[in-house]
Amino acid sequence: MKLDAKQIVVLVKGDKQANQVVPPSGYTATLTLFTSAAMAFLAVFALALSLATGRLADRWSSELARSSTVRISAPAGQMEAQTRAAVEVLRTTPGVAEARVLGADEQKALLAPWFGPDLPLDSLPIPQLIEVVEGGDGYDVEGLRLRLSAEAPGAVLDDHTRWRKPLVKAADRLRALGFFSILLIGLATGAMITLAANAALAANKQVIRVLRLVGAQDNYIAQAFVRRFTLRALVGAAAGVAVGMIAVAFLPSASVAGGFLTGLGFQGWHWLWPFAIPPLAAGVAFWATRAAAFRSLREQT
Repeated sequence: MKLDAKQIVVLVKGDKQANQVVPPSGYTATLTLFTSAAMAFLAVFALALSLATGRLADRWSSELARSSTVRISAPAGQMEAQTRAAVEVLRTTPGVAEARVLGADEQKALLAPWFGPDLPLDSLPIPQLIEVVEGGDGYDVEGLRLRLSAEAPGAVLDDHTRWRKPLVKAADRLRALGFFSILLIGLATGAMITLAANAALAANKQVIRVLRLVGAQDNYIAQAFVRRFTLRALVGAAAGVAVGMIAVAFLPSASVAGGFLTGLGFQGWHWLWPFAIPPLAAGVAFWATRAAAFRSLREQT
């Protein structure tokens, strides 16, 4: 059944007599409010996870796609000569914007998280690293590898492809999982509200029968249930979103040291997305209650 203008006005403004059909309190009201609030709270975190993993995927893809590393492993007497040869090859390679040899302190800082800050680089055969930054359309990876193998046999080019693809793929899957979770939350909300509406309709079976005897139409009776449960879902979802946004605001902010476990909250205009959850919850409650009401009324005919 379609809604007409009069039914929409009744839904917004309400009808005092029709509202008395639905009990204003009881376990159905508590169940609807609690379910809407809990599901909205979970939806906020699922949305935050989806948006955060999307940002991570974009950042990992852009950062790793424009940089690569040349690792030189050679005897101590040949290290300096092969390093100079590799740098010369990189500087004359089209598509390479910058080639920078990492100093001992920089390499030590890279190894510190695994081996500690007191690693004796002078006494260990640590490979020499060269940071390569792409420019323009990038460079020919296979061609550069061949040139390096000819000029500096100990040089190995790592274009980060094998590291980039799994990271970006994992982040994309997490983002899809987050949106799928939001869909499941919506379906679960609709199922719980349907159960609550059916319980309320069953509890008021005698009242509905009397209303029909005095001439009340099914649209009039159903509208009372639809409006009450829609407003309950809206209020409950708004409360859940408010608590969820406060909890997200206290999550650690993005930082290099924290890695993936930081920056999981909302950023910029993304803070506006949670405000769409209460209207969506109200919409789910509206159609779930409407379907349940008319189905129950047909069965009671």
